[in-house]
Parts: sequence; C-alpha cells; structure tokens
Amino acid sequence: MSFLQSQESLTTIEWILRAIIAFFFLLTVAKILGQRTIAQLRLLDFVIALVIGNIIAHPLSDEHLGLKGSMVTTVALLILYLCCLFGILKFPVLRRLVTPPPITVVRNGEILYTGLKKARISIDILLEELREEKVEDVKKVTLAIWEADGKISVFLDPQYEPVTPSSLQIKTEPFDFPRTIIREGKINFEQLKQINKNEEWVVSNLKNLYKTEIKNVLLATIDNKDNFKVFLYN
Repeated sequence: MSFLQSQESLTTIEWILRAIIAFFFLLTVAKILGQRTIAQLRLLDFVIALVIGNIIAHPLSDEHLGLKGSMVTTVALLILYLCCLFGILKFPVLRRLVTPPPITVVRNGEILYTGLKKARISIDILLEELREEKVEDVKKVTLAIWEADGKISVFLDPQYEPVTPSSLQIKTEPFDFPRTIIREGKINFEQLKQINKNEEWVVSNLKNLYKTEIKNVLLATIDNKDNFKVFLYN
C-alpha cells in the first residue's frame, strides 16, 4: 500500500491505483451526504468534478509537486468516469447504485415524512422548494418528487393548474422569438440582412420613433411583425 504514502515516490501504476481509490471513496462519501448536497449535479458528475479540480489545483500551487502525477491521475479518472457512464447505460444494477431513484415527498396534498427522511431534507427545505415552484399551499400538490439531482418536480392538482389557451380551445399565433438588431450601441448586420433591413432603416426608425441615435441604444429587437422595441441606456 505504498501508493498511499509520499507523492514523490509514486510510480505511474501507483498514481492510477490512488486515483481509483480516491474516486470510489468520494463516490461513497457523496452518496452518504445525500442529494441535497449535490443539488443540480448528478452524483457521478459531482465526484469527478471535485476530484479533478483538487488534483489539478495542487501541483499549480505547490512547487514541490510535479505535474506528471496529476496528469496521469486525471487521465485515469476520466477513463474510469467514461467506464462508469457506459456501465450505467448497460447495467441497470449499477445505475441504481450510482443514480438514486426519485423519492416521493408529497402525494395527494399530504407530506410523506418517510420520503423526507429518505431524501434527508427538512420541512423547511420542502416548503422552500415549493415556493420556488410558485406553490404556496401543499394541499394543491398532487405529487412532488425529489429527483436524483437534488431538485424537486411538482405536479399540481388539475383544478389548480393555470388556465391555458389550449384548455379554453383558443387558437394562438405561432411562437415568434424577436431578433436582436442592436446590442450596446452596435448594430448586428447579420440579423438585419436576414430580415431584409439595412442601417438606414434602423437610423430612420430610431430618429422618428424614439428621437435617439444608435450609440444611445442598450438593446433593440424586432419580431416577424416588424414590432421594433428599443431599450435606451439609463
């Protein structure tokens, strides 16, 4: 077990063995910490990002450490990471070990305390997550699931779902994303060309509609109906 000792005496194989041990050790630690700790990151991604960040940082800040060991360790970890990704896709058992299953924390307006314990979150955290989803009353929630990345998926009871044009059978116009033709006082000529406009058209509209010049415009957009919107520096 000499590869666990002084870094200066390690061979390439010992560096790789150390990387493998560190990888699985941190994978276990991250799993014990729970999903809340690694919110918005999958368990495997969290571990690899944490390990590689530390490996690269040390030789850059300590003149007594060579870069070779860190490079070898990083390559070993990347190979291990790719093997894990392949294994997750190929073997469901490994997928269940690395990626925790979703946990139901609310069902039919009732908070499931067993789910909260399993997800290792408190009532306060649950209510905070619901507020972020614009849900002020737990009773309105048909189903709330704590996902593997530490985020919550909320499904409201149908009677509390927002009314949409489709539910009222109202025909709507196709989605139109406005084009940015001026950003921070500079014209985007490529966008202008796509809508068959030119700089003279922009200058004229700015002068007639907003009594200003291009250099005073923070942002200007235009949609397919030629609705010209301008935001000036304030």
